[in-house]
Amino acid sequence: MNRWFVYARERFPPLQNGALIAAFSASAIAFSALARGADHFPHWPLLAAGFASSLLMFALLRIADECKDAEEDARWRPYRPVPRGLVTLRELTVAGACCMALQLAIALAVDVRLVPGLLLVWVWFALMSKEFFARDWLRAHPVVYVASHMVIVPLLDWYVSGFDWLVAGAAAPHALVWFLAVTFVNGLVVELGRKIRAPHDEEPGVETYTALWGRGRATAIWAGAIACNVALATVAAAHVGFARVDILVFGALALAAAACAVVFLRSRRAGGGRRIEAMTGAWTLGSYLFLGVIPLGVHVLR
Repeated sequence: MNRWFVYARERFPPLQNGALIAAFSASAIAFSALARGADHFPHWPLLAAGFASSLLMFALLRIADECKDAEEDARWRPYRPVPRGLVTLRELTVAGACCMALQLAIALAVDVRLVPGLLLVWVWFALMSKEFFARDWLRAHPVVYVASHMVIVPLLDWYVSGFDWLVAGAAAPHALVWFLAVTFVNGLVVELGRKIRAPHDEEPGVETYTALWGRGRATAIWAGAIACNVALATVAAAHVGFARVDILVFGALALAAAACAVVFLRSRRAGGGRRIEAMTGAWTLGSYLFLGVIPLGVHVLR
């Protein structure tokens, strides 16, 4: 059992991922409730179920990456858990099947009407795992590759939001479209942010956006994605009557991200990319909390 804790610490840090996924899932449920005009906070069992299902989905994504990158990891990254024999691909496949069984059990326990949405998420996940049967073409078109894989994020958030509107027997709120747009771009921000590195941190065989596009362009695209999300998140917040406060919060986070980008570009010291990654986490956590959880809390207390 200890080796699974080691694996989780290295490849799926529970505290870091848990906090972001909790904000991700709670925000989807809370935003849906707020957009429907609910006057109370969602019941904690629904929040817990949404969090658990989301956590299991992101664990599945990590497992799929391990299987997909097994050959490259064995060649270029022998220090990772699978190449060095800490866990095997067979064990990870069994763990993935358990994750899916638990997700299905959660959906059935909460509301059987959630199952079709879960199946839709699984279908996209399966296509991603096979790289849409166009691996070479997608690898040659990195923008399309990233965009196609990030679709899983709003799909999952749409499914999790159903723990509110579908369970309540209501139609999905129209404002949810803007929220899902935010989650899609947030997925891009996270994907870009975790693969921006200083020159000394680049590794042979590791595909990063700084290696692909150069430090300046990769950092500018990351910062541009955050700026785009400020606009989308503000529109989403306006649909639930929280734009005035949120524009200040999102604007402050965007300015902090811009400052972080400037510092990163001016410094060439090893580890500089960690600032970008940390800022990515701060933006993601802040945007989700102030888009769903906090506005609903304020609305309920009024």
